Amino acid sequence: MAREIERKFLVIGNAWRKLAPGVLFRQGYLNDDKNRTVRIRTMGNKAALTVKGPTVGIERAEFEYEIPFADCERMLDSLALRPLIEKTRYRIPYAGFIWEVDEFHGVNNGLIIAEIELPEADTPFEKPDWIGVEVSGDARYYNSSLISKPYSTWNNH
Repeated sequence: MAREIERKFLVIGNAWRKLAPGVLFRQGYLNDDKNRTVRIRTMGNKAALTVKGPTVGIERAEFEYEIPFADCERMLDSLALRPLIEKTRYRIPYAGFIWEVDEFHGVNNGLIIAEIELPEADTPFEKPDWIGVEVSGDARYYNSSLISKPYSTWNNH
């Protein structure tokens, strides 16, 4: 079984912007069950189907498969829950890890989150200067939550 161990942080400042090119992502969810997430997304000119289990601490089961781009676009346009998640992702190497910075667009415009995937939950890592407050345990920041309660509707972001 594949598993995902990731930590999420808010991003501060703009120093990260010059560190990597961005890739446009469009993603949608085919269900709204908290015990299993089924996601489809385009990443530049590639597409994938991902199934994730429930989050326990900072870990969860994850299975991802490449799918035909045209099929994914059709599913995004006709089957995915609304609104879609639209974001630009920047993959930034730092101190032996890759930080994925997601700059959200559309109804989640203004939200910028950095994630780091770790081999084990207790793996030490160094944070770049542009990393702010950790939001790993805050479900509001899960992409699947940003559909039902977009960032633009939060009173005090």
